[in-house]
Amino acid sequence: MVHAVLLGDSIFDNATYVPDGLSVQEHLRVALDALDPDQHQVLLLAVDGDYITDVHDQIRALPVESTHLFLSVGGNDALRYAAQLQSRADSVAAALAALAEMKTEFNYRYGELLKQLSAFKKPLTVCTIYDQASTQDPGLRLLAFTALSLFNDCITRQAIQYGLPLIDLRLVCSDPGDYSAVSPIEPSHQGGQKIAQRIVTVISQHDKSIAHTVCYA
Repeated sequence: MVHAVLLGDSIFDNATYVPDGLSVQEHLRVALDALDPDQHQVLLLAVDGDYITDVHDQIRALPVESTHLFLSVGGNDALRYAAQLQSRADSVAAALAALAEMKTEFNYRYGELLKQLSAFKKPLTVCTIYDQASTQDPGLRLLAFTALSLFNDCITRQAIQYGLPLIDLRLVCSDPGDYSAVSPIEPSHQGGQKIAQRIVTVISQHDKSIAHTVCYA
C-alpha cells in the first residue's frame, strides 16, 4: 500500500491554476491507479503560498501510515529576496556578500526542515525550484538565474548529505507549456503531469533500503 504525502507550496497545491485541467495531486492519483489500482492514497498537505517555515505546521498533520514523503518548497522564500536582488551595490564584493547572506539564511531554514522530516524515518524526496517560468518576465529574470542557482545549490547539497532522491524541476518543467496560463510561475496541466510522473518513478523504482541520492529529471 502506497500512501504518498505532498508537502510544500503551490508546485503541488496548484489546483487553482489549472481550472480546465488536473492538478499535480489529481495527476498523481491517476498515475498510481494505472500502476496499481486501489493500492494507494495521496494526501495533499502542501499549501499555495507557504514558505519553508510553514511546512513545519504541515508536518503536524502527517499520518503515521504515510509511506512516501515528497517536498517541494523554497520558491516563495526566494521571491522574498526579489527586491534586494534588484537593488544597487557599491561593489561586486558587496553584492556577493549580500547573496551569501541570502544563501546562508535559506540553507539554514531548509536544513532545519529536513532535520525534522528525517526524524520520521520515512522515505523522503525533495525537489529543486524550477527557473524556466520566470525567464519570460524581465522583472524576475535576475532572480531566476542568480538567486535560484544559489538556493538550488542548498537543496541539492542537502539532498546528497541526507542521501535523498531529488526531482530536478528545472529539467522536468523545461517547456513553456509546463506553466499555467493563469500564473506563469505555477505548473500547468502538462507540467503537473510531468511532476506526477517523476513522483511515480521514485515510488516504483527508487531503492529506499539504502540512503543514496538519485536525480530524477
